[in-house]
Amino acid sequence: MASAAQRRIKSISYAKYGYIFILPFFLVYFFFQLWPLINTFIVSFQGNGSETGNFVGLDNFKHLLTKVTLTTEENRKVLGILPVESDAEYQELAAKKMQGAIHNDFVRAFKNTLILWFGNFIPQIALSLSLAVWFTDAKLKIPGKGFFKVIMYMPNIITAASVAVLFMSLCSESKYGAFNQLFHSLGIVKELEGPDRDVVKFVSGTWPARFVIMFIQTWMWFGNTMIMLMSGIMGINPSLFEAASIDGASSGQVFRKITLPLLSPIMVYTLVTSMIGGLQMFDIPYLYHTGNVPNKEVSTVAVFIYGHFHTGQKYQNYGYSGAASVLLFIVTLILGSITFYMNRDVDAIAKKKQRKKLAKQVKAQNKQFGGLSV
Repeated sequence: MASAAQRRIKSISYAKYGYIFILPFFLVYFFFQLWPLINTFIVSFQGNGSETGNFVGLDNFKHLLTKVTLTTEENRKVLGILPVESDAEYQELAAKKMQGAIHNDFVRAFKNTLILWFGNFIPQIALSLSLAVWFTDAKLKIPGKGFFKVIMYMPNIITAASVAVLFMSLCSESKYGAFNQLFHSLGIVKELEGPDRDVVKFVSGTWPARFVIMFIQTWMWFGNTMIMLMSGIMGINPSLFEAASIDGASSGQVFRKITLPLLSPIMVYTLVTSMIGGLQMFDIPYLYHTGNVPNKEVSTVAVFIYGHFHTGQKYQNYGYSGAASVLLFIVTLILGSITFYMNRDVDAIAKKKQRKKLAKQVKAQNKQFGGLSV
């Protein structure tokens, strides 16, 4: 029989020390992640401008999502071309005009976000997956494999400001822009300066600027995605590839029947993280412009949020920034849930339901015999 001292030693719990060690993480998370998230929801229901801090309910969300269009007569009244009956009417029309402009800016920013994300994710995942399969193929003896991996990953560690400055110099719309000079030498651009200049608007244009930002995002992140996919492929049992090789399977068959199905967990992770990063894209779309005003044709929702949070006026539009952040959070949550649902393991779910069904049947049978199994 154990002594009192032995029983006391066994009763000592060291769990509290584990909680003490992880406590700093939760404190940092609360102050720098959880509380800002909660405060964002609070701010989204508050007013803007001089009404900052006043509770306005769902008005901010309504202004962002509802289209407001002034008639020609109302627009002339706001511009002072036609007289207004009172100051109250003018204030109402001016508020409607501002709400319409905010709605248009938000819709444009959301559309730009989706275009830029799709435009860089699709080539990024295609290039990364191709290189990951190529580098992990045991049949290929690629010299300098480690060197190429490092070179391809390096753009990921370069600061966004440096990348923006680099491409701004390459894509400049002045006569010193490298790409426009190249196009001029090829005869694509006729004049680099003067009233007849026809340079490609890589910075201030719409689709040229979008294509440059898509390329920048793909170039910066494909190395990181490639490393993650390589780790997933290297985690697959090599005996499966050996068995497929013995059976005479082609490279395409191995890729479709073995690599892709077993790579689905890391593919889901890559898709979700890329989706979150793409919807929150800020640095390159904000930095890639000339002058003091970002190009609205490439401005994302994150740029919209930052712009209204730092308007430079006496009162900032905190409410619109908070509402846009909450909408972005909801969209990300919905898309992430759809992604997980589409990539769920159907067989594992069916087996789990079958086990629950059998457990219920056994429990029902036990109740028939007074809780005793037979």
